[in-house]
Amino acid sequence: MIREDDPRFRITPFQQMASACTGALITSLFMTPLDVVKIRLQAQQKALLSNKCYLYCNGLMEHICPCGETGLVPRRVHFQGTMDAFYKITKLEGVSALWSGLSPTLVLALPCTVIYFVTYEQLRFRTKTFYNKMTATTDQPMWIPLISGASARTIAVTIVSPLELIRTKMQSKKLTYSEINTALKQVIKYEGYGGLFRGLGSTLLRDVPFSATYWTTFETAKKHITYPETEKNTFFFNFFCGSLAGSIAAFITLPFDVIKTHQQIELGEKEIYGDSKLKQKASNMQDIARNIYKNHGIKGMFTGLLPRIFKVAPACAIMIATFEYGKQFFQTYNTQKYKEKMQRHQEVVLMAKYA
Repeated sequence: MIREDDPRFRITPFQQMASACTGALITSLFMTPLDVVKIRLQAQQKALLSNKCYLYCNGLMEHICPCGETGLVPRRVHFQGTMDAFYKITKLEGVSALWSGLSPTLVLALPCTVIYFVTYEQLRFRTKTFYNKMTATTDQPMWIPLISGASARTIAVTIVSPLELIRTKMQSKKLTYSEINTALKQVIKYEGYGGLFRGLGSTLLRDVPFSATYWTTFETAKKHITYPETEKNTFFFNFFCGSLAGSIAAFITLPFDVIKTHQQIELGEKEIYGDSKLKQKASNMQDIARNIYKNHGIKGMFTGLLPRIFKVAPACAIMIATFEYGKQFFQTYNTQKYKEKMQRHQEVVLMAKYA
């Protein structure tokens, strides 16, 4: 059996990047419709949404657009639930609306996904290696994937945050690159470089706990679930563990996701419309959470739970199963190359010996 941490066969960061890209592409194609429905149900809570700002997400990155300019939902539509949202979106906007923003998302989400997964793998491997040397064991305690997952998500989200601001401006209306450059200069002039990271706090509040919970659950499930050891690296087993981990992490962090959705909409309205009234509106996380609880109760903090679970569980399952399959593919490839290299070396030694 090939050891994953064997330095002779371990896959390179570039091979990890290729595995992550493949997973992100497949995940986005399959999971976009469910996240579009989830965001619609969450956004329905906001009265400001009726004739202004519409937020959707395909599982890798959120998008904000003004309804009037995109032609999305020309009048207020009330969704009774998940299936009703699927039906009404398809009927009023067409089937293609369920895959809204796929192209621009992939352009920016792929780098974020690559940074996230490669950083996690590198942090987990290096931390585990250091821990094993210090303790003379081969175990991986739960805190290693927890810290690695949280750290990797923090790094990835922070790096991509300025790109999300640019994307929001580009999607709000047609802008030339010179106009985007001018807009960014104005943000820096009046708000400093910190203005490029608007909304980062709420994003981290949602994504970091999710990543920490997800990776801890995933690695723990792989280790402790009773299953033949020779089949623990199969696509099916990784799919199951990824689905389980994603479901648990999605449930725990759903309130953060709801708050993030509301704050993202407010920030998008300010960027898109420059409404002076909106600029005076408080948009910190505590006020948003308090307002949601006041108007909708505890149930409001878990709006979109069903579509979020249905989306996140298979999305995490597909992403991690594809990623792990890619890792195994490259590990097998590296093993074969290593064997061929050793065989050629032995042939050279034998030829030199009998020459």
